[in-house]
Amino acid sequence: MKVEALTYGDRKVYSVGAFNRGVADWIARLPTIWIEGEVTELRRHAGWANVFFTLKDPADGACLPVSIPRGQFDALRLDLLDGERAHVYGRPELFAAKGDFKLRALTIERFGEGDHLAALERLKRKLAQEGLFAAARKRPLPFLPRKIGLVTGNDAAAKRDVITAVTTRFPAAQLVVAEAYVQGPRAAAAMVAALKDICVEQVDVVILARGGGSFDDLLPFSDERLVRAVAACPVPVVSAVGHEQDTPLCDLAADVRASTPTAAGRLVVPDLGELFVRLDAARAALERGARRALEREQARVDALHVRLRAAPLLLVERKRAALENATARLRVLSPSSTLARGYAIVRADDGIVRSSAELSPGAHVDVQLAEGGFGARVEETR
Repeated sequence: MKVEALTYGDRKVYSVGAFNRGVADWIARLPTIWIEGEVTELRRHAGWANVFFTLKDPADGACLPVSIPRGQFDALRLDLLDGERAHVYGRPELFAAKGDFKLRALTIERFGEGDHLAALERLKRKLAQEGLFAAARKRPLPFLPRKIGLVTGNDAAAKRDVITAVTTRFPAAQLVVAEAYVQGPRAAAAMVAALKDICVEQVDVVILARGGGSFDDLLPFSDERLVRAVAACPVPVVSAVGHEQDTPLCDLAADVRASTPTAAGRLVVPDLGELFVRLDAARAALERGARRALEREQARVDALHVRLRAAPLLLVERKRAALENATARLRVLSPSSTLARGYAIVRADDGIVRSSAELSPGAHVDVQLAEGGFGARVEETR
């Protein structure tokens, strides 16, 4: 569409639409170019025809909106993340209806750090699928380690921070330090060897520590060899690498992640002062428990003593009752009891007379009554 101006006297005036179309036509004649920047504000939606993001210049913060057809973006299989650096090939364009300027991307390639991030993401997925980062394999730290291993750099601030934190909390702690390269191409292999050597010292826990650094500085801590060595370590490992926002892969493989080397030192040993407080509390609880148990036993002994004192009296009463019961039975069976009921005992020379056939008329007998007795002569037997 031809762009024409309105004439007001000697003044030519363009409408907004005409101006935008004119600029858009001029921009459309610019060549396709490569632009480097940091990907931010990446927005992709299944219902959208395009994917949108912003390229940011890390040097001065300048920003450039970018769009690319969604199918074309998906076909690149880049899995771009915010913060990655990229080279974008495209053509500048202006959307005349709204005056929006942007770069219409034709293709995208990772650049520099972005390549490392992509490689790390692939390695992360691979190791995660093998279960190296699973929560189920994380081991608890020993409550009071006899010996603590520290793998760190030579004369590193991280070493000083760990040692200070450990000895401040628990002065009697024993540390074994293995120094290694923690930066550069030799660092990963050096730390793997140091980790193996320090476990020979029969440590109970190992701290892998390094202070802050750039992305490139911390790359050895995402090296597959070191990550696997951390996961295979026979004792629990505390990873204290970089700052809170840094997450190298060894952090994921370690049993515990500490935000800083100082925090790692505090994690591996208890506070001596707190231990004394807990010990005093335990001692007081033990004393209270022993005192209560003693009081219960004393009460039981006192009760037994009262029972033992009462036992002879109860025994005498039982014996007396038994004697009276036997006496009563004997009284019932006694001949005198029979006589008291009006019966008599007749005796002859041969003893007690039980049958009249034992007597003959004229025989003399002795008759015993309940009270007294008398002699008699038999007149007649029946």
